[in-house]
Amino acid sequence: MTNDIASRILHCDSACIVVNKIAGEAAEGAGRGMVNLPQLLAAELPIIPEVPDALTLPTAVHRLDVPVSGCVVFARTGAALRFLNAVFHNGDAVRKHYWAIIEPSENTALFSANTAESVELTHWIQFNPRKNKSCAYDEMGPGRKKAVLRCRLAGRGTNYLFLEIDLITGRHHQIRAQLERLGLHIKGDLKYGARRSEHDGGIRLHARSISFSDPSNEGNTIIVQADPPLRDNLWQAFEDSVEDSE
Repeated sequence: MTNDIASRILHCDSACIVVNKIAGEAAEGAGRGMVNLPQLLAAELPIIPEVPDALTLPTAVHRLDVPVSGCVVFARTGAALRFLNAVFHNGDAVRKHYWAIIEPSENTALFSANTAESVELTHWIQFNPRKNKSCAYDEMGPGRKKAVLRCRLAGRGTNYLFLEIDLITGRHHQIRAQLERLGLHIKGDLKYGARRSEHDGGIRLHARSISFSDPSNEGNTIIVQADPPLRDNLWQAFEDSVEDSE
């Protein structure tokens, strides 16, 4: 898939957009040197004149870290923003599924040899804004928020492990911090213990799919799936492993 923003729009209507984000793009709060994804979208999709509360810039309604790729949802109107903020804050009507490529480790023993089985991980996460990093703990404590995810071992490549992850809560750097707590490191994620970086500065964590309540159609659910935007043999091996395990 190319960097062309139009080719990466997975869903678009007058209320919201879902984009397949490339590692390095900022969905919100773009700093110096970062690609500002809302500005790219605004240039591609001008404001709809007949919508009275259309937003000047599409606004992300959930976090997707800069080095992570995959599905990210933006509101296009004030009403959609309020609706989706409530939906994502509540979480019950949202499903987020990730793919992660993990460096080999003796700590993968927690996964069953039966790849159909998933493991639920519960930790308490504390965010350090000075370091822009989260730390996961095994017990509750001041300033810590409960974090839950489910993951399963989808397969093994020659040098890496392939994890499928369902995010139950949405904490800052949650997947990265919870895996680090277990001694597991996402390929390329130096901040959370990986041995070496990726050449593009990203990490091998991809928001594979997302489903959420449709702000334009009560009772309807929007379901979107994204291929890794920069395909290579490693992601292809992951996809093959998922298909073999289903």
